[in-house]
Amino acid sequence: MSELEQEPDAAAPVFGDRIDIARAFTRALAVHGEERGLIGPLELPRLWTRHILNSAVAAPLFSGTVGDVGSGAGLPGMVLAIARPDLQFVLIEPMERRVAWLTEQTDELGLDNVDIVRARAEDWDRGRVLDVVTARAVSALKTLIPLTAPLVRSGGELVLLKGASVAGEIDAARKQIRAFGLSDVRVEFAGEDLVVEPTRVLRANVRLFGP
Repeated sequence: MSELEQEPDAAAPVFGDRIDIARAFTRALAVHGEERGLIGPLELPRLWTRHILNSAVAAPLFSGTVGDVGSGAGLPGMVLAIARPDLQFVLIEPMERRVAWLTEQTDELGLDNVDIVRARAEDWDRGRVLDVVTARAVSALKTLIPLTAPLVRSGGELVLLKGASVAGEIDAARKQIRAFGLSDVRVEFAGEDLVVEPTRVLRANVRLFGP
């Protein structure tokens, strides 16, 4: 078994007085993540850098009530909820074993700003009630936009954590961008002053109309 990556220097300033909670979550994910099918066997040596901090540095971009589609292991939703106790997070995840994990961690970490919903995004029945919707490593934008945009209130925002291919994904999703009323679509980098590899974030405003 690989060893857990040593906590990077950036972790403490990113999480502030929530660092002990972030450490507890990271340890739990390191101990149980592979056996429970949450992370791959090669992720421990880069767990902090590639997953925890990659999610956490985007925390300042969020506001209001935030939905995380396909929350999985809690990346980014659980990490963001730790970093931003002033916001409410709705973790949307269809798989029972992952929902069980998210529920356990919410209880063990004492997070009172997390609501866990077992559902696929396309089965969401609460309407356009979320201020911001995020997702990380779920699918390409042309598939992801129809899953996320219908959950966002008019005037809300998509804040999607993406990889290096995001520019190509935007070009391939022009039809979906128009159909779901997205505007001011842009790519930003979060954590440039904190981490070696900043997080790419696709941001877009959501207007009322759409399918």
